[in-house]
Amino acid sequence: MTQAVSVSQATFDDADVQALLMRHFDLMRASSPKESCHVMRPDALLYRGVLLYVARDSSDVVGVGALAQLDAQHGELKSMHTAAEARGRGVGRAILAALLLAARDQGMTRVSLETGVADMFAPARALYAAHGFEECPPFGAYIPDPLSVFMTCAL
Repeated sequence: MTQAVSVSQATFDDADVQALLMRHFDLMRASSPKESCHVMRPDALLYRGVLLYVARDSSDVVGVGALAQLDAQHGELKSMHTAAEARGRGVGRAILAALLLAARDQGMTRVSLETGVADMFAPARALYAAHGFEECPPFGAYIPDPLSVFMTCAL
């Protein structure tokens, strides 16, 4: 039987959270050309003032996700990542649900994201589509990129 994870808002001063964010950053940088890699360094997420959520299995950090506010009604998902050893257990789904609830609580009416087109991103694209996200044109400061998929969801 799969043990449930707990999801809660997190802070950047937790070393385990920082470590998983760096694992995500390093994986994304290694997987995409620099000009097509839109991952933010953990310190840039902090500077941008995002809401950060973490999934824990007991005390182990197994997933992270962030919500950045683009304007009063539009948010962007950033740095969604599930540790490889915890995939297939609903961690991403739990973090996504928490982030969408936080967006609604802040009065946002739309949440968008950028992800990759490579096969390694297929599970993420499927997760987002299953929660109502649809492909859309680039938003915010993004420009068209053949290695990016842009998705949005009305709340």
